[in-house]
Amino acid sequence: MAPMKPDKRLKPLIEEGLIDTVVRQLMSGKEATVYVVRRGDETLCAKVYKAATERSFRQAVDYTENRKVRNSRQARAMAKGTRFGREATEAAWQSAEVDALHRLAAAGVRVPRPHDFFDGVLLMDLVTDAHGDAAPRLNDVAFTPEEAHTHYTTLIGEVVRMLCAGLVHGDLSEFNVLLAEDGPVIIDLPQAVDAAGNNHACRMLLRDVANLRAFFGGFDPSLRATEHGPEIWDLYRRGALHPGVVLTGRFEREDMPVDLEAVIREIDDAQAEERARLLRMQAAD
Repeated sequence: MAPMKPDKRLKPLIEEGLIDTVVRQLMSGKEATVYVVRRGDETLCAKVYKAATERSFRQAVDYTENRKVRNSRQARAMAKGTRFGREATEAAWQSAEVDALHRLAAAGVRVPRPHDFFDGVLLMDLVTDAHGDAAPRLNDVAFTPEEAHTHYTTLIGEVVRMLCAGLVHGDLSEFNVLLAEDGPVIIDLPQAVDAAGNNHACRMLLRDVANLRAFFGGFDPSLRATEHGPEIWDLYRRGALHPGVVLTGRFEREDMPVDLEAVIREIDDAQAEERARLLRMQAAD
């Protein structure tokens, strides 16, 4: 296949010698366009970020709560929403994914290995299937009950490993997990949150696990009765979580007063997630 004409955002990487050629566009979403690129004998993936005009303000605040910025001037500009502040917010959103990938790869989490981040473009491993082609997303694959159970168990282990590394994905679903030759690989981490520093981390982790349970439960109904999310967070809260922990999938809830505001917020989030899921499904068709 002849190399395609490079996206203008990729030209600086070619000029700097970070990549040699652009092979093809892999996908285009609201937040980024992804390309298959070549560097020497390597085939890599280049994620070109778009401006985050589609994200809601409330979601952005939830995800970026307590994220560190470089200096007080930048923080003030981001809070005021000035042009410089918007640019700084977008740069922080992008660099959060780069930082998360480095952190998680070092912790042994199944994520693409990052190579370079240059001028709003993230260069990382291309996740491939058994034929060497770009790996499909989970939502594009049908599973037997046994396969669904195996992949769900693997991903729950990765959720645990991520939390042990101090991070929660925050938007984990069948749309941002790729099925590589050797199993699932987690992608799309610009919204990853610090588990200890973000007040929404528990809610996001529970939603991540619920998304996985709902998807794989469509192939293996036995998974629908599991309670891995609350179990994992309870172990984390008590300081008893570690990568090799044996989970039961069961959790006994304590009788606590109902937090009506939290319930309403969860309903709003679920509705927003369903709208986003439908949009992703339309885009994938």
